[in-house]
Amino acid sequence: MKQSLQLRTSQHLALTPQLQQSIRLLQLSTLELHQELEQILSDNPLLERVDDPLDNSVRLLADGAISGTASTMDAPVGDSEVSSSPSESETGLDTPPAAESGPESGDSEWSFDDVARSSKTPDDEDARPQLEAHESTLREHLLQQMRETLHDLRDRALVELTIDALDDNGYLEESLEEILERLPPELEIAIEELSTALKMVQSFDPAGVGARNAAECLSLQIRRFIKVPFVTRRLALAIVQDHLMLFAQRDFNKIKKALDCDDEDLREAQAVIKQCNPHPGAPFAANTSDYVVPDVIVRRSKQGWQVMLNNDVMPRLRVNVLYANILKQSKGDGALTSQLQEAKWLIKNMRQRFDTILRVAQAIVERQRNFFSHGAVAMRPLVLREIADTLGLHESTISRVTTQKYMLTPHGMFELKYFFGSHVATEAGGEASSTAIRALIKQLIGAEDTKNPFSDSKIADMLAEQGMVVARRTVAKYREALKIPSVNLRKAL
Repeated sequence: MKQSLQLRTSQHLALTPQLQQSIRLLQLSTLELHQELEQILSDNPLLERVDDPLDNSVRLLADGAISGTASTMDAPVGDSEVSSSPSESETGLDTPPAAESGPESGDSEWSFDDVARSSKTPDDEDARPQLEAHESTLREHLLQQMRETLHDLRDRALVELTIDALDDNGYLEESLEEILERLPPELEIAIEELSTALKMVQSFDPAGVGARNAAECLSLQIRRFIKVPFVTRRLALAIVQDHLMLFAQRDFNKIKKALDCDDEDLREAQAVIKQCNPHPGAPFAANTSDYVVPDVIVRRSKQGWQVMLNNDVMPRLRVNVLYANILKQSKGDGALTSQLQEAKWLIKNMRQRFDTILRVAQAIVERQRNFFSHGAVAMRPLVLREIADTLGLHESTISRVTTQKYMLTPHGMFELKYFFGSHVATEAGGEASSTAIRALIKQLIGAEDTKNPFSDSKIADMLAEQGMVVARRTVAKYREALKIPSVNLRKAL
């Protein structure tokens, strides 16, 4: 082939660094956003955060005196203006529109001063830092009981060895034979000694700890119950030791036939078994609860449903006044000038992020007014394109906004994606939201007779009577999504 030079004209899309940052910030969750912000603050000295979490705390000076946090200066940066983002016509992509803030749009500080922030005084009870009490683990709890019960050092060592072999739920993962194999032969420990140590552990609190399986765990707890009739206790022990699988499957007919008992006796034994905890060590687990902080809050007012941003998750940023004035008086080097521009971009993109979240949330509330007034049964079908066409944005932008962003409503906390759902045709020719159908299924199952629960086919027929054509497989899929067990597992005596 002969080589030659040719000139061609073509069009391609180029994303500026500012637009790339805007898109990345838009798809981050609140937690990820604050983590990203902390990294940027540590890398860029020209950017600072006004809302210091330690503003109301008490600090010690170098000489030991107590002093409050020094107030920060809120003076904006001279005549600096936040650079505008590329327009939609220039990039071919739709970016979150900037807030129309008039003369304040050029201010380097981004804050919502019109929202009154409650300040805490030193006299408030929650204004002082609280120290979290130490929570004892399962091992510490069992060792404390061992020290109060045993005095022989050999017995203590064997019991502590058994305690160390327990898992987080309080079960003995290894068999006694496996534990014995790991011990040095010169200790001359017999299997009977380990069995005695295990029985000692099983006598400790909480009841059921040291069990090797679920049946033994339940049996240990049933034996400790007081004021339980002997016949009921014996029947409950027989169920958990020999027929635990049938009991879990709620196959009560086979249990009654195998144990020769009637419904009343089985009902009393079932009440005793339900008092047991299959995971006795779980309360001692150091599992911290994860809380979701809403991005927007919906409240009812005289004018209707009002949507507002959650000020607690909105960082207040500004350009450092000292560094900015130094750069203004002198030309400065290229690195600091670049960091100043990046700080302005970040402040502007932060504003755009929250403004876009607010616009999308307002559009969702406008179309789902029936949900906020009557609950999930009144949810209407909604797709991303409907919100995108209303706001003049792209579907991908709406998808980024609604991912891992949460809304606090009178009905609870929901991800913004919760309000979008497919539709199911009705006999009248209309459409029903899949969320509303799931809510109806939950209501029907909640009101059913536990002795004769509804099957999936029966639920499909009941929905058809209300004009919603839903197949049995669809009902089963929605029921499993709601984590509702099947008809056999919902049946009661």
